[in-house]
Amino acid sequence: MRIDLQNHPKLGRLAQILLLLVFWQAGETIVRLTHLPIPGAIAGMLLVLALFASGKVKLTSMKRGAEWFLAEMLLFFVPAVLALLDHGEFIGIVGLKVLAVIFVGTVIVMGVTAIAIDIGYRLMMRQGASSHAHD
Repeated sequence: MRIDLQNHPKLGRLAQILLLLVFWQAGETIVRLTHLPIPGAIAGMLLVLALFASGKVKLTSMKRGAEWFLAEMLLFFVPAVLALLDHGEFIGIVGLKVLAVIFVGTVIVMGVTAIAIDIGYRLMMRQGASSHAHD
């Protein structure tokens, strides 16, 4: 069974967003059931990566949904900024420690994301090369 939402025009960006949320929830469930010491979102991302690598899910099946999430990412940080305004203790040493953690975490996330994108791009190029070879 192959999942390819690109071939179904009626299932557009919304279906791709929902599919991404399903993988996120699947990752949360896997972590909860197996007691893995990683966030569920990471487990969901690894699940998607494994499905991409196996060819069961095509990259185009989630491209538009992922692009929407990336474009609207700033909206996901608004509640955190508003919470910061309610807590004055974050202005000072505690705030500097929090900023250091955020900076290091961001660098780690960017590095892992770059590696995942590189792997996905290589898979996409390999799939494109193999489909052109069969033409």
